[in-house]
Amino acid sequence: MFGLRPIIEAIKAGKQIDRLLIRQGLQGSLYQELMTEVKSHGISFQIVPVERIELVTRKNHQGVLAWLALIEFQHIDNILPEIFEKGEDPLIVALDGVSDVRNFGAIVRSADCLGAHAIVIPEKGSARITADAIKTSAGALHTFPVCREKSIVRTVEYLKGSGLRVICAAEERGEFAYKSDLTGPSVLIMGSEDKGISRELNELGDVHIKIPMSGKIGSLNVSVASGILLYEIARQRNR
Repeated sequence: MFGLRPIIEAIKAGKQIDRLLIRQGLQGSLYQELMTEVKSHGISFQIVPVERIELVTRKNHQGVLAWLALIEFQHIDNILPEIFEKGEDPLIVALDGVSDVRNFGAIVRSADCLGAHAIVIPEKGSARITADAIKTSAGALHTFPVCREKSIVRTVEYLKGSGLRVICAAEERGEFAYKSDLTGPSVLIMGSEDKGISRELNELGDVHIKIPMSGKIGSLNVSVASGILLYEIARQRNR
């Protein structure tokens, strides 16, 4: 959607904004009203040249362009207490830099099938929730909790402080998943295929695990690796 007043009213109506572009140098009373709403609702935005906006639309955008979220994002600090109140051991999946929408959708599908309670993603640098992501998730994105947080590092610190053990997936470092105790309240961190898990998150890890590999390729697609590790966690929890 575009236009200052439509976007302002969408925010006031509680619509979740997935992405917001604002033209450089934009001024005026409506712009000030928009920024007041954006800041009060904690919405991330980018200041861009007008050409960036006009790559999408040349209609009367008034210097602003927004994408509404296809799902309703949640916050982990609302979800975690509910899990404990049910007497369950939380299993949260945190995705660090997973940007491919199909990988993301497949991970959500596996998380839903294998007993996880929620997915955590950062506001920046993560996959967009698109129709492809929803299709790949087999519709799980419409019902499975996805928490989009400003800082994934601070979120993992919060989870660790709440009694969850931080499990970091690694290709080389650590011990084989089936040899590790993966029971109890946990957050499983999966990194991007090109960079892996960030140094800050690796340092928060209580245990680092890997999947036994014997082929020539030497690495797995992140969604496949997530499914394998979630299965191993489910197996240990249910034995």
